[in-house]
Amino acid sequence: MKPRITLMTLGVDDLERSVAFYRDGLGLETEGIIGAEFEGGTVAFFELERGVGLALYPRKQIARDAHVAEGPRSPTEFTLGHNVGSRKEVDEVLAQAREAGATVDPAQEREWGGYSGHFQDPDGHLWEVAWNPDRLP
Repeated sequence: MKPRITLMTLGVDDLERSVAFYRDGLGLETEGIIGAEFEGGTVAFFELERGVGLALYPRKQIARDAHVAEGPRSPTEFTLGHNVGSRKEVDEVLAQAREAGATVDPAQEREWGGYSGHFQDPDGHLWEVAWNPDRLP
């Protein structure tokens, strides 16, 4: 396996609500919900930078497709990192997420020399918005 990820799929409970959050609230581009003609095939794709994509897909369908039990949501299973170029940009992105309806943990100075905060999307997925002087975007 080569060390690359090309698509991250987030399981969501309400696809339309989540598309609105990412598209209208955070400004990510999408063609909207597609695949309605397939049983259990509705999905939304967002093109991110550097060839990476973000997909939103119903949690129940992920469980069905992967033949696993649908478990409870947990924001501490993983975080998605969004590195930005300045402390100011951290605060701006967190404010945008709050305006879009996210739960926000304010940014703070970190012991590793950077500045970061977190937000949770409508399904509880945890994003870290960080400025790291040693790892600029």
